[in-house]
Amino acid sequence: MKQKLKIIFYGANWCPDCRRSRAYLDQQKVEYEYINIEEVPGAAEEVEKINKGYRSIPTIIFPDGQVLVEPSNAQLQKALDANKNFIITHKGKKR
Repeated sequence: MKQKLKIIFYGANWCPDCRRSRAYLDQQKVEYEYINIEEVPGAAEEVEKINKGYRSIPTIIFPDGQVLVEPSNAQLQKALDANKNFIITHKGKKR
């Protein structure tokens, strides 16, 4: 059985693309680890390292190693499809 992994999502609350991408992942019921680059020490520097000096968000890392920067919903769906055997999904939010 393949290990299921979470998507890593670097973003900031003020970023409209981050809000859209998070809403899309939530709509698809995909689990991800959200890392706010303004609140988590070292997160902004990690984004710059991933993006060769640029602090571009959202930066989303998938279990297969694919990195999407400022993706469209179509690009997100393509990456989700490519990672469907590796990502964690849920049927509904638990309260």
